[in-house]
Amino acid sequence: MSDHDSHKRPFSTVPPEAGRTAVRLARAIRGPIETFMHVEAAGGIILLVASAAALIWANSRFHEGYEHLWHTMVALGIGDWVFEKDLHFWINEGLMTVFFLVVGLEIKREMVEGALADWQRASLPIVAAIGGMLVPAAIYLAINPTGPTHEGWGVPMATDIAFAVGVLTLLGRRVPAALRILLLALAIIDDIGAILVIAIFYSSGVSLVGLGMAAAGVLLLVMLQRIGTRPGWYYVLPLGIIWAGLYRAGVHPTIAGVIVGLLTPVRRWVGAEGFVAVAEAAMEEFRSRVGRGVGDHDLLEPLNAIAFAQREAIAPAVRLERALHGIVAFGIMPLFAFANAGVRIGGIEIGGPGFWPVLAGVGLGLVVGKPLGVLAVSWVAVRLRLCSLPAGLTWGGIFVIGAVAGIGFTMAIFIAELAFSDPGMLGVAKLGVLGATAVAAVIGLLAGRVFLRIPAPTAPEVTESAVEKSTELWLLGRDLDGRPET
Repeated sequence: MSDHDSHKRPFSTVPPEAGRTAVRLARAIRGPIETFMHVEAAGGIILLVASAAALIWANSRFHEGYEHLWHTMVALGIGDWVFEKDLHFWINEGLMTVFFLVVGLEIKREMVEGALADWQRASLPIVAAIGGMLVPAAIYLAINPTGPTHEGWGVPMATDIAFAVGVLTLLGRRVPAALRILLLALAIIDDIGAILVIAIFYSSGVSLVGLGMAAAGVLLLVMLQRIGTRPGWYYVLPLGIIWAGLYRAGVHPTIAGVIVGLLTPVRRWVGAEGFVAVAEAAMEEFRSRVGRGVGDHDLLEPLNAIAFAQREAIAPAVRLERALHGIVAFGIMPLFAFANAGVRIGGIEIGGPGFWPVLAGVGLGLVVGKPLGVLAVSWVAVRLRLCSLPAGLTWGGIFVIGAVAGIGFTMAIFIAELAFSDPGMLGVAKLGVLGATAVAAVIGLLAGRVFLRIPAPTAPEVTESAVEKSTELWLLGRDLDGRPET
């Protein structure tokens, strides 16, 4: 056997039914897309593109097509039972349930083992988030104390974590790890506040029958866990029952996602050591069966054992969050933005009833109220020794967090949809959110360049990501059969 053959892979990197040229072309196209998807700010960039596309379409001469698209009726039914709603409903109340499921998973993880696991770490983001919610709401209510515009007080309370993290990413090495963690924790608590606001203040009259139905869904989920059913597609049934119950109860049905996320287990079953033990035993059995020349069917048992150990080596909440993150970040949230950010400027009566109060309330609440609330309440809490600044953070860094927290976008638009039934006021509120998001992003970037310093260079170290990158580059220099390209 030649030296080359001894190093040749035992299998081809091209599937048996595939063509080599087609595979090369597909990988060449897919490569840059996958690289972009791994960029931390990619989700925010796609949100921005979707929003811009919606604005352009809604304000073009084809705007009627944009409006008609979201009023397309979509029916879900079995036999004589049919539930029919427009496409806008299925996006805002259906797909966004998955978004809230991921939010619930993130909250559960942070509460068990993350920044919210103990008071010492959670105290600062908690008080900062409370200040960042109460002050914007107070500013809005000061401008809109009564009347139909009053209902929009919850709009400037929200923070869009994808956009906020994207802006911080643009600041590069200026952002210390402690600042990023603080922003993530603040955004999680902000989401909790927004969820409570939606459930308590933006839900219609509560039906006990619906609440009973939702409770039955929760009970079913708990029973599935008690009999050993691990999270997966089985969760769709209780999630659907809880969603339908909340919808009938008059509570916003997307809260079902949060409930299921909070009930998802965070404890590992097999764990890392268990995975090693199961995988080694399964591999030994696999080699034994291959040596006996058995068929593919007889190889399934050890392979299934490895798949089980791989699945249960980490917590179900982490696994489910990871599986859904890409779907939410690159699918559901951009689709929500595309369906809701298309504000027709020509359709807004500038200077009409409620225009300036709503625009000023939302805009000032996000741009001024967020940083003011985060900074002021945090400063008071530190002075009262209720919490302390993490090592390496300054008050300038806290202001940067407050500024980017003013990027409301997804959640702010979501609450605006619930707060305003009047299309004119809803359009003004969305316009205020979009404008405030842009202004808050610019302020956050400028403040970051002023208050955050680039750390001094340190000696390079070999990291796991660096090893993976160098291995990837080595593989790119070889052809599909493992031979160096000439």
